Amino acid sequence: MTAISNDTTLYQTLGLSKELQQKSSDALQLEDFLDLMVTELTHQDPFKPMENSELASQISQFATVSGINELNDKFSSLSGSLLSDQSMQAANLIGRNVLVPLGGGYLETGGTIDGVVGLNDPASNVTVSVYNASGVLMREIELGTQTRGEVRFSWDGTTDTGDFAPAGQYQITARASANGAEFSPYVLTEAEVASVSIGSTGEGMSLNLKGLGPISFNDVAEIR
Repeated sequence: MTAISNDTTLYQTLGLSKELQQKSSDALQLEDFLDLMVTELTHQDPFKPMENSELASQISQFATVSGINELNDKFSSLSGSLLSDQSMQAANLIGRNVLVPLGGGYLETGGTIDGVVGLNDPASNVTVSVYNASGVLMREIELGTQTRGEVRFSWDGTTDTGDFAPAGQYQITARASANGAEFSPYVLTEAEVASVSIGSTGEGMSLNLKGLGPISFNDVAEIR
């Protein structure tokens, strides 16, 4: 028996080379598979015919591959649709404010830095501290005793000495007391969405916050 050394020899042996060379696709289509199957049955060894189970297995494998290809096409279409919807949603976010866990905020000239302090339980001596980029304390805002939940705060840019702080980024922390112990509740600050970046499939969307830079949309706690 002559050994078949490569795919081209195989197709020539089965009489399929001319037809397959005319195909524009690199993958076998259903018609190609059926032609190949019929030729294989025609040229099989009569003393060792193909088992029914083997034939069924080949048909099943081809059906599985075809089904996966169709599924991939549908997923690609769905991905494109989701990306289009995401783009429309992103456009609606520009100019709006969001609450984000950045540990700080951006102060504009004549503006304020707003946010919330999160308390899982009632607490006393709730205090918000504002630091500049060098870590110097600029202002402490006393919020007193608060119930459980998110407590709003606002800093108008004035320091503890009564001066106005320059525009820029500021770090914000909070502390509180409960059951005789001091703890650090979480802080969310408000920021304006300047623009939106939509990554390729699987990368997600990021928001470019005014004066603060980018943040993943998944990290946004609230849209206002």
